[in-house]
Amino acid sequence: MSDRDDEARKPPLAVKGRRPAGSLWAIVLAGGEGIRLRPLVRQVCGDERPKQYVPLLGSRSLLQQTVDRLPPLIPRERTVLVTMRSHIGYLAGALADLRHPRVLAQPQDRGTAAAILLGAHWVQARDPGATVIVLPSDHLIVEEALFTEHLAAVARSVQQHAEWMVLLGAQPTEPETEYGWIEAGPRAGWTTDGPLYRVARFWEKPSPEVASTLFVKGCLWNTFVLVTAARTLIGAGRECVPDLNQRLARLADFFGTEHESWAISQAYVLAPRANFSRSVLQHCPGALAVSKLPAVTWCDLGSPARVVKTLTSLGISPPWLSRLPQPA
Repeated sequence: MSDRDDEARKPPLAVKGRRPAGSLWAIVLAGGEGIRLRPLVRQVCGDERPKQYVPLLGSRSLLQQTVDRLPPLIPRERTVLVTMRSHIGYLAGALADLRHPRVLAQPQDRGTAAAILLGAHWVQARDPGATVIVLPSDHLIVEEALFTEHLAAVARSVQQHAEWMVLLGAQPTEPETEYGWIEAGPRAGWTTDGPLYRVARFWEKPSPEVASTLFVKGCLWNTFVLVTAARTLIGAGRECVPDLNQRLARLADFFGTEHESWAISQAYVLAPRANFSRSVLQHCPGALAVSKLPAVTWCDLGSPARVVKTLTSLGISPPWLSRLPQPA
């Protein structure tokens, strides 16, 4: 019998420790600087604001589109936006709805692990049984209803299996070298929208040769959308980045008080920097799984060339596109 067969015989993830489900929350990551996209942003806005605050695809900013696709699955009052204090000036223009999500402003950039764990600790302080969906704020998703339905199916399963950490993987259309990739292992469980697979291996921005191999092998693009219980996320932080997690755990007594902003500043002063993918996901326990998205058009708008290529392929022509310098 092969090792893979042996793996397949293991029980599904997190069959122990089921607890009553709490509410479903969203942690929207909006603290990136989008440096590679700055030349294009200058063409669109005349300044160098981060791309998530820019209306690249129409009249709404990428951040607005991310927040808008969450209801009715997750209402605004259970949406937490983690950004940078230096970005606060862009928020009003990027979010048209007066009922803005709860904003957690980081004083310094300490990496994606700090942003995600800050949101997780804030949510758990209000809802200890919460399930959280972590989403980047700068992605293009065309079939939004289909995406949200899949998210809901994964979230229902996670609420029944609180120790799961489930990433969403997108079906690749080419051997992209600027994305992270996920190699799926044996089946680990089911949602109402399809199977879950254990994560066998991560590949971060592979070489062209490796990307071609992963593409042929049927690996998935890592969307960085994660569904898990808040306490499970914090537990992974405690295990993988203990110094960072400990500093953020001390904030629980200050959340929701007049001292919250001061306390976050103090926690970040000496907090270590950590990338969530490299420092947490690649070292977290075996309850990490991946769920393959249905036929959804997904794209990480990371570079000017990719933005233009994606819009052209979709037949989308925002006003700024005609102002771009044309190739000779």
